[in-house]
Amino acid sequence: MPRNQQDNPYAVIEHAVQKLKAKEYGAREDQDRKTMDEVFDRRAMLAIYKLMTEGLIESIDFPISTGKEANIFRVTSKEDKRFALKIYRTSNATFKRIARYIEADPRFHGITGNRRKVILAWATKEYRNLLRLQKAKVRVPEPIKFYQNLLLMEYIGTEQMPAPMLRNVLLEDPMATYKIILKYIRLAYQKAELVHGDLSEYNILMEEAGPVIIDVGQALTTEHPNADDYLKRDIENINRYFRSLDVKIKTTEEVMIQVKKKREVKKAKGGKK
Repeated sequence: MPRNQQDNPYAVIEHAVQKLKAKEYGAREDQDRKTMDEVFDRRAMLAIYKLMTEGLIESIDFPISTGKEANIFRVTSKEDKRFALKIYRTSNATFKRIARYIEADPRFHGITGNRRKVILAWATKEYRNLLRLQKAKVRVPEPIKFYQNLLLMEYIGTEQMPAPMLRNVLLEDPMATYKIILKYIRLAYQKAELVHGDLSEYNILMEEAGPVIIDVGQALTTEHPNADDYLKRDIENINRYFRSLDVKIKTTEEVMIQVKKKREVKKAKGGKK
């Protein structure tokens, strides 16, 4: 690395990002480059450098996915560990999509209007949701650290490529996978007191051991006024997908009753909400 880059912290990460852009987007459209420039703005690159100084990021390896609110990259730490780095974009379009989830979450009361504060709260929200789900024994990527609009978490995949989405996998035992996902919905509701809110075959990864639930930034607490509506939609999405695989599914109403059963008993007894 040239000496001027060693002396300039910003230049270090800028060099790594430029290499990534050249490798992945060299021959692609201007829109791809525009998106990358939006993701790797100056604030994001300085935040990445902060994680580099802590040894959590040594290199940015390759893109994993591009979503509506964020881009995810595989990174390697100083100790040669593989992580997934999620960078939440700070554009107006992103702000408008996520503001309604933050503003309705009692854990983030009062954070409204300010675009950057809302997006930073979103990163915090996903980190906290991952912790709660992990504690509830729902298989999610292990959260490592959040800082600014970055979330560092467990990388799900092999050395060569990330784990595929559920929709791209030919399941050996679809019924078994269906039951596991329903169990995770129930554990999320009863133990973590969360509803995913956007669950489908697009945000479930398949590793060798089974399904992994991802993209939990929008997950709602069970006390949210629209929690039941989102829970029903999650169940309907999962049922629709597994019905297409000829799995004998349970009705939405059956699953709703099973998911909410213990929570309703606790509330009736005046237990923890």
